[in-house]
Amino acid sequence: MAYASTLLRDPWATYREIDAAGRTAQAATGPKLVQLLYAELVAALRAAACAAEHRQHRVKSDRVTRATAILFALETGLDFDQGGEVSKTLARLYAGTRAQIVHAALGDDPTPFRATADSMAEIAGAWASISAA
Repeated sequence: MAYASTLLRDPWATYREIDAAGRTAQAATGPKLVQLLYAELVAALRAAACAAEHRQHRVKSDRVTRATAILFALETGLDFDQGGEVSKTLARLYAGTRAQIVHAALGDDPTPFRATADSMAEIAGAWASISAA
């Protein structure tokens, strides 16, 4: 019955979770999973910016939590043996981005969330073009 009560509380949130879980299962590994994680990261950051702008603290907190979890997932997926210096650079990027997001979460300024989302979207685009080649 927990599922039904969750659905009644926030059907849109339930749909988003089911949608993300389904897309994650389809992209189980490799480049498609990384692309999905970047897309979800950018979406979470943009939603955090919107929530900050409208002083929706619970939503902002949820989106910040999601963004930091995605960054941990991206970092966990790095292969330092095969990735060499690129993996180390990405690990530093992910750690720095997490710190920026957590710091931004302390206030209501949407600008840091949007700037971080733009940076991550740029990296996602580069990743997508490399994966397509």
